[in-house]
Amino acid sequence: MSPGKRLLAVTLAALALGVANGRAQAPARQPKALLELFTSQGCSSCPPADALVIELSKDPDLIALTLPVTYWDYLGWKDTLGKDSFAKRQKFYAKARGDGQVYTPQVVVNGTGHLVGSDKDEIEKTIQQLAPSGFPVRVALREADGNLEIKLAPAGAATEGAAGVWVLPTTHLASVPVTRGENQGKTLSYANVVRGMVRVGEWNGREATITAPLSATQAPEADGYVVIVQTEQPGKYGMMPGPILGAARSKPAR
Repeated sequence: MSPGKRLLAVTLAALALGVANGRAQAPARQPKALLELFTSQGCSSCPPADALVIELSKDPDLIALTLPVTYWDYLGWKDTLGKDSFAKRQKFYAKARGDGQVYTPQVVVNGTGHLVGSDKDEIEKTIQQLAPSGFPVRVALREADGNLEIKLAPAGAATEGAAGVWVLPTTHLASVPVTRGENQGKTLSYANVVRGMVRVGEWNGREATITAPLSATQAPEADGYVVIVQTEQPGKYGMMPGPILGAARSKPAR
């Protein structure tokens, strides 16, 4: 190879390496809001909300989760995805707000505002009201050596107070044929079904990195996960969830 060609090859390789490094170091897009849909396969008014969350989950500015509850199981169909812990979480939200409103379909936005889960206009309005500029905490995820590294940094000045850091294993899309109850004969589909919640650490308001085993991201039928940073407040029946300060999702399964 002539000196000129060798120099060109080295230059192109260096440029390619620079581009690759630039991509690797580019910050992940931060979501502006997190939606939690409390729903049930035994709820006749829930399918439109389930479908709406599938639609909203495609928006890169949002993280939309489905948390099926169990308190309608007595109506004739036991929710195949439901967990008592999700029903408890929904009730704790209502206690923390002080309004006592627990219903399906219910969407909770950023751990605070709540509304009917099928009302797209109101959901979008609530997001704009509660999260006009996104979360106050930036969350970056990295998997390495069997661990999940969660890097947390205030978007502005450092904040006071503590918050729990949680990993939520999820199933990107689930479909369930219902053979009894109010939705008999329907096949219901859900986006980002939460399979569990694992508390992996506490954030103290300053820039920090929390390391958790990758096993925290795994659960039966889960193919992804979401990390949330959420304030907590003591209540009569234990620690209750408060505002969500930050969130991030894993890369889609390939």
